[in-house]
Amino acid sequence: MDAQQLRAFAAELIETLASKDRELRHKQLKIEQLTHEMALLKRWKFAARSEQLHGAQGSLLDETIDADLEAIAAELATLRAADPAQAPKDQPKRSPLPAHLPRVDVRHEPERTVCSCGCAMKRIGEDVSEKLGYTPGVFHVERHIRGKWTCAKCQTLIQAPVPAQVIDKGIPTAGLLAQVLVAKYADHQPLYRQETIFERAGVALPRSTLAQWVGACGVHLQPLVDALRTTLLERAVLHADETPVAMLMPGKGKTHRAYIWSYSSTQFEGVHAVVYDFADSRAAAHPKQFLERWSGKLVCDDYSGYKGLFADGVTEVGCLAHARRKFSDLWINHKSPLAEEALKLFGKLYDVEREAQELSAEQRQKIRQLQSKPIADKLREWLLLQRQKATDGTAIAKAIDYSLGRWKALTRFLDDGALPIDNNWVENRIRPIALGRSYVQRAIMRGFQGSSANSELWPDITTVVCWRPDHPPGVHHVRGNDSCAPCSPRLARRWPARIRCRSLHRPSVRQALRAQHNWQLSSMRCPFCLLDAGRASGSLGCRARTS
Repeated sequence: MDAQQLRAFAAELIETLASKDRELRHKQLKIEQLTHEMALLKRWKFAARSEQLHGAQGSLLDETIDADLEAIAAELATLRAADPAQAPKDQPKRSPLPAHLPRVDVRHEPERTVCSCGCAMKRIGEDVSEKLGYTPGVFHVERHIRGKWTCAKCQTLIQAPVPAQVIDKGIPTAGLLAQVLVAKYADHQPLYRQETIFERAGVALPRSTLAQWVGACGVHLQPLVDALRTTLLERAVLHADETPVAMLMPGKGKTHRAYIWSYSSTQFEGVHAVVYDFADSRAAAHPKQFLERWSGKLVCDDYSGYKGLFADGVTEVGCLAHARRKFSDLWINHKSPLAEEALKLFGKLYDVEREAQELSAEQRQKIRQLQSKPIADKLREWLLLQRQKATDGTAIAKAIDYSLGRWKALTRFLDDGALPIDNNWVENRIRPIALGRSYVQRAIMRGFQGSSANSELWPDITTVVCWRPDHPPGVHHVRGNDSCAPCSPRLARRWPARIRCRSLHRPSVRQALRAQHNWQLSSMRCPFCLLDAGRASGSLGCRARTS
């Protein structure tokens, strides 16, 4: 082999090694990417999804710890009862009970007030201790008595008019209806559970009756939802977010992914209003339709469905929490030092926000310009420097690209004190839907002939129930829409009179429906138990009750 062949062979070896090195580097990047994605999926499925311990989760742990501590303290108090000298000197002071709660005096006096010497004793004072009591499910009956007045001379009869009621000729008061709605939509208690609770209190209220109440309330509350939407669209700054819900599709035997869109005012507004809007998809047409003719500043994530609004004059305000979350995932899954450094800079921005939270918009803007803007500039310089070092396709490169690609929208809050730093406000408002998602899946469904009355009612009532303006303690404020599909007044027009779940499973009723309403058996599905109407309900566990 001569010198020229040796040089060619060496060049070939070098090229082969370089190719192998590029292939190895590509595979290593792919392994890191897949490892990161696998870690994310495992954490989303098996671990806490928030960067912090969720308040509800933490409270469960706190309840257990507090119960154990109280039990131990009680045992120690029993052991120390024989030795008063060992009693602890500094006991924590209990906060006073709320002053607005009604007080019931329970008096305890001696059986005899005559002294052993024969003199009558004189009361010189008293000791008062307060205990907190609770009476669950106390019902009362309002008797509306309208007197009849007549004139003996001219035989004229007068009587006070019947007061307006939410449900005409119905038995529930507004307070009872509010309790049913709040329990169903705010506390996620289905109607069959409320039925059991009311039964323990001594009143039998079938769930079919409760469902009819809910449907009627949904229709009556619609003007309040419309007024709330009008008030919301008068704000210059709004939050927007969406969450998926499973919508049952009778006749297909499966669920369809629908969405609840949430729109709210900011935490800095005097009115904390939230409106939930149901949509059967995540298409961009839904927020565009809801925010029609509105031009303000919208705080949202990077979902492409909002891009059409920005072309129509709406100003985009980014969510810094989403940008931070990219680095938080890297730190949690891989303990990345770069992610840790980024999180420290994000943390400094949030420290300033905590200080300026209670200030006015002008004061908040000044403190942001003095303290937050230098931190944001430093963060951007750091991101640009690290992006030059990061390899394309890696998780750290994607996290940096997300922040740099939306930097103008993410830092728009620095120049306007009325803008929030992130979209967490509406995400917390949409949390009740996520908490009750498994129940919502049963509550939202499409009725016969493509009707979606229940899917329209559900977000409307949630809008009202979860809205909590300033009001006296113990007073329920209601807002929104939901019901069991056949009990909804909108959908009831499509149903023959007195049709119930058990009736739909009878062959004679199905034949009558096919003859009178031209309904095909394949499209007939019981909206209560979601089983084919051609199957017997008793053996298949249909929980609906006839009324």
